[in-house]
Amino acid sequence: MARAALEAARARNAANRAAASAARRSGRVSSTSGQSRGTVAGRMTRRRWSGPGPDKARDPQPVGETIKSWLSSTGAAKELARAGLFDRWADIVGPEIADRCVPVSLVDGELVLQAQSTAWATQLRLLSGTIQQRINAQIGRGTVTRVRTKGPAGPSWRFGNRHVPGRGPRDTYG
Repeated sequence: MARAALEAARARNAANRAAASAARRSGRVSSTSGQSRGTVAGRMTRRRWSGPGPDKARDPQPVGETIKSWLSSTGAAKELARAGLFDRWADIVGPEIADRCVPVSLVDGELVLQAQSTAWATQLRLLSGTIQQRINAQIGRGTVTRVRTKGPAGPSWRFGNRHVPGRGPRDTYG
């Protein structure tokens, strides 16, 4: 039964190909455009050269535009923007701010900064709008939508990969 269905499908496919080939040879209907070959539109679909007019798809493109379109189609543009932000941090925000904080992460437009002191964390919260505008002007519009600031990290009692959940060494002090 399956073989009979396969043979029938092959026969229909062969008949369709033969009919399309005969129609193309007689000049009645173009198989690709569905228009007569005698019309201007029918001839334009067969043209394989670039004329003097704008033909963006076939004309040579600048390398920069080609790379931009390739990066946006692969999704690597966001990663490059993030790398550019971390690499040029001191140039974007200035040396005074760059000496007092570092960017920790940039995920979904949220930039997390780690300040060296709680006073600078407060100052960075006040400057977050200005920092966001500078970054978006230098790196690209919409790269950063929110700036979150953290203060200095406290000491950690975790050493190594394995640990037991709980209060840590302070639970035996009494």
